[in-house]
Amino acid sequence: MVKDINIFVINCGSSSLKYKMITMPSGKELFGGEVQRIGSNTSEPSQIIHEVNGEKEVFLITIRNYIEAFKEVMNILEDSMDVMPDIIAHRLVKGEPVIKQDTLVDKLTVSSLDKLKELAPIHNPPIVEVIKSCMSRYPSLPQAVVLDTTFHSTIPDYASAYALPKKLCEDLGIKKYGFHGISHKYVSEEAAKYLNIPIESFNAISCHLGSGGASLCAINNGRSIDNTMGFTPLQGLVMSTRSGNLDPAIILRMVAYSEGNSSKVNNILNKRSGILGLSGSSSDIRDIIADAENNSRAQATLDVYLWRIKKYLGEYLILLGRTDSIIFTDTVGETMPLVREQVCKDLEYWGIKLDKIKNKKVKTYPSDISDSKSTIRILVVKTNEELSIARSAYNLIRLNFKKTTDEKITSIHT
Repeated sequence: MVKDINIFVINCGSSSLKYKMITMPSGKELFGGEVQRIGSNTSEPSQIIHEVNGEKEVFLITIRNYIEAFKEVMNILEDSMDVMPDIIAHRLVKGEPVIKQDTLVDKLTVSSLDKLKELAPIHNPPIVEVIKSCMSRYPSLPQAVVLDTTFHSTIPDYASAYALPKKLCEDLGIKKYGFHGISHKYVSEEAAKYLNIPIESFNAISCHLGSGGASLCAINNGRSIDNTMGFTPLQGLVMSTRSGNLDPAIILRMVAYSEGNSSKVNNILNKRSGILGLSGSSSDIRDIIADAENNSRAQATLDVYLWRIKKYLGEYLILLGRTDSIIFTDTVGETMPLVREQVCKDLEYWGIKLDKIKNKKVKTYPSDISDSKSTIRILVVKTNEELSIARSAYNLIRLNFKKTTDEKITSIHT
C-alpha cells in the first residue's frame, strides 16, 4: 500500500505558473502560489503570490520567462520549505502522439519531450524546459506528466474530425484533441456535487476563462462531447495573445504575405494576436475591462471577446438540450463579475437568468449566482487543476509501485 506522499505540482499556463505542495491521498494543501504576468505585455509587473495557511506574501520580481519563474519560486521555497516533495507532477497540455497517457518521465525519455514543443507552442516549450530544470535540480525525484487532453477523449468522432483528406489527417494526427480538460473535469465534478446531481447524468457548459487561455466545454452525462479548442489550443475563443477561430484563407494569405515564413505566422497567431492584437495595449482582459469606459479600442476589444464566448455558449446549449448548469471558472471566470453578467445577458429564453447582486458578491466557492427564476443554475466554481493533477500523479505512483513493499515505496522519499 502506498504511504502518504508529498506531490509538488507545477502548472504552467500561457502567462502564469501555479504551484502547490499537496499531500496525497488526503489532498491536503501544504502551501501554494502563482507567478503572474510572466513576460506579458500588461499594465502591471510580474509578481509571485505565495500562500501558506491562508497567509499571502507578494513578491514583485521582473520575470521574463518560465525558467526564471521556476528558479525564483524555488529560491523562495527553499528558504522557507520544511517539507520536501516525493514527486514532481506537471500539467502537459498536449502529448500525443509522443505521449498518449499520463505517465512518469525519467532521464531516458526526457529527450522525447523536445518533440512536444511544436504541438502547443505557447504551453509545451516552457513546460518541457521546466521539467528539464526540475530534473537538473532534483535528479533523484520522480516526475509525472498529466495530460490536459485525457478528459476530451470522449468527444465523438464526428465532433473531433476535420473535413480534410483522411490520409492527411491520419499521417499528421489531425483531429480535435481539446484542452483545459483537467480543469473542466474538476469543476464539473464539483458542480455536480454541489447541485446533488450524479455526475453520470450531469449536463453542463464549463467556461474556463483564464487570464491567458480560455475555452468552453460541453459536458453530457459527465463526459466531454465538445471543446472550443481543437488540434491545438489556438482554436476557439479570443484569448490573451491567441487569435482563436479564423477563416483558413486568412492564414494562407498571411503565409504568402510573409514570403512563406510559417514560423513568423505562427508567432503572430499565438503570441501577437487575441486581446493584445485587438487592443494594442495589453494581453490581459482585466486591463481592458478597467480601461474600456474611457478607451474606445479597449471597449471594442471587450466586445469581441464577449461575443465569441456568448456565441459558443449558444452552440453548446443547442448540443446539450437539457442543461443543468453553466459554470464559470479560472482567473477571469472566478473574479470578473462583468464578464459573467455580459455573457449571461438576454438569455432568459433559454432559462438563464443571473442575479446581479449575487454575482457581485461572490466570496465562497462554489457559489450559485442564479436568479430564483433561472431554470439553469449559474455557478462560479474555483478550479483546482493542481489537486486534480496530484490525484492523477498519485494514481500513477500506486500503479507503478503496487507490487513493491512499503519499504521500497519509502525509497521515493530520498
